[in-house]
Amino acid sequence: MKSAIVLQHTPTEGPERVATILAARGIRYETRALHAGAPVPDPDEIGREQLLVVMGGQMGVADAGSPAYPFLAAEIALLRQLIARDVPVLGICLGSQLLAAAAGARVYPNTRPGPAGNPVPAREVGWGEVDLHGTDREPALAGLPARPMMLHWHGDTYDLPAGAVHLASTPICRHQAYRIGRAFGLQFHPELERETIAVWVREDADYVRGALGPEGGARILADTDRLYDGARPSWDRLLGNIISLMQ
Repeated sequence: MKSAIVLQHTPTEGPERVATILAARGIRYETRALHAGAPVPDPDEIGREQLLVVMGGQMGVADAGSPAYPFLAAEIALLRQLIARDVPVLGICLGSQLLAAAAGARVYPNTRPGPAGNPVPAREVGWGEVDLHGTDREPALAGLPARPMMLHWHGDTYDLPAGAVHLASTPICRHQAYRIGRAFGLQFHPELERETIAVWVREDADYVRGALGPEGGARILADTDRLYDGARPSWDRLLGNIISLMQ
């Protein structure tokens, strides 16, 4: 039986739907709370018959080396070795950025043209469709609509790693998902339970206001009531496809 290790960076960004799907497949998993001092796995702990899942967090690749987040540099080093060994990895949001950095890609703040043509920060926060690339040929996207609705919560982006297959984009952020061998990076959040979205809106209120204005949190909650039930089957299908390909 396969097993999985889940790396968690904050108390509110756990595996959620990923854990549900792993359990349904009979895959045992262990969550390591890196934010609480749990160690990053040694590369020798993870074999080709194991899975690694790397969750999100408010920190970024630029924080690697910061004493506040001592685990980030170790995660990038671990992921670099796992990519070379074709070990199955799923990175979500921050996890996808760490995976991209480990693969040699540049990770940097997402921007858009400002009023004067100069780049300004572009935080992608809230509900929005993603354009999937290759639903007719990419097994990870099998059975999915061309433009599923996803929840977004990020300010950084990355270049597509060398040799990666580009799987998804949005108008504001070109690189939303990719595959390198058996490693997958997702910038958006298909893992969330409905209740967690309200927690994020409350605990990350300043970030939401900075991205969407003073009514942004209320808009996300209203959109969640309207969209979540219809979106989740696509979320579970995507995660299920990926986990099947990782086994």
